[in-house]
Amino acid sequence: MHIPDGYLSLETTLPAIGVMVPVWAAALNKVKKVLSQRQIPLLSLCAAFSFVIMMFNVPLGESSVHAVGAVFIAILMGPWSACIAVSIALIIQALVFGDGGILAIGMNCFNMAVIMPFSGYYLYRLIAGKADLLSKRSLAGIFAGSYVGLNLAALSTAVAYGIQPLLFKAADGTPLYGYYPLSVSVPTMMFEHVLFAGPIEGVITVAAISYVAKFAPNLFSRASVNVSDERSLWAGYKSLLAGLVILIVLTPIGLLAEGTAWGEWSAEEIMEKIGFLPEGFQRFAEIWTALIPDYSFPGLDGSFYLSSLAYIASAITGVLLIAVVIFTTARLIAKGESR
Repeated sequence: MHIPDGYLSLETTLPAIGVMVPVWAAALNKVKKVLSQRQIPLLSLCAAFSFVIMMFNVPLGESSVHAVGAVFIAILMGPWSACIAVSIALIIQALVFGDGGILAIGMNCFNMAVIMPFSGYYLYRLIAGKADLLSKRSLAGIFAGSYVGLNLAALSTAVAYGIQPLLFKAADGTPLYGYYPLSVSVPTMMFEHVLFAGPIEGVITVAAISYVAKFAPNLFSRASVNVSDERSLWAGYKSLLAGLVILIVLTPIGLLAEGTAWGEWSAEEIMEKIGFLPEGFQRFAEIWTALIPDYSFPGLDGSFYLSSLAYIASAITGVLLIAVVIFTTARLIAKGESR
């Protein structure tokens, strides 16, 4: 679901960035209280969770899908915090690892950091009502919210792809950017996400919420969790960190998906599919060179073992960068408010 550069026109990507700027501003304003308190580590851990979980590519024949974790964060910290956390993860993925385009950051964040957490969270609240977090009704709401949230994000992505050949064509009629129409992009994306990615997202979200409720229940509101565990806030963070470390060690599982996710093909793969490279794609596809492209390091390739080490190192690098960004932002906000 990470849209690369070259697939969308500037008329699509720049307005998306324009939309996201006030959304990010509103989100930062909403979470100022969180950033000025001792919950900064929790926001960092949530963003890191989203970053790492997106590295677990699930193979679907010649394609692949992945979870996002946005609704999990929204349930734990609220949808505005989820917007910030997932956006930071997506921006670092694009800038450092080349996963998603630089120009497409606005659209990718709109899909996965706005549509998904907000729609999923409010559907969860609608279904769960005032039920205890681990009740059957609440767990059903968690699954439904994450399932629907991911699929709405996928639908928005598919529409962004599908309108390109309709609106942006060269003089000879060939598409300038994306080349599959809505009649192809929507059914293909939705097939993968309705039948596979959505259920995976739902199971992961239920499992993650259950894990936190068991090992760090104090991180939830007392009104939503009927538990008597009174372990400290920092003990809760340690439990989440332990789970994150386990996920990082397991990230090489994502390397088993050899197929390229739909709509994220390289120039060579596009040539094989349609026989030419759209003019707009050629112009913007290489606009940015990632520092650690494709989660790989020089010398750490050629075997699954070496690639696994590179993948784990990339996960650690991403997590550390996320922590630096969030803690630095929190400090700058605190300094600004103290003046």
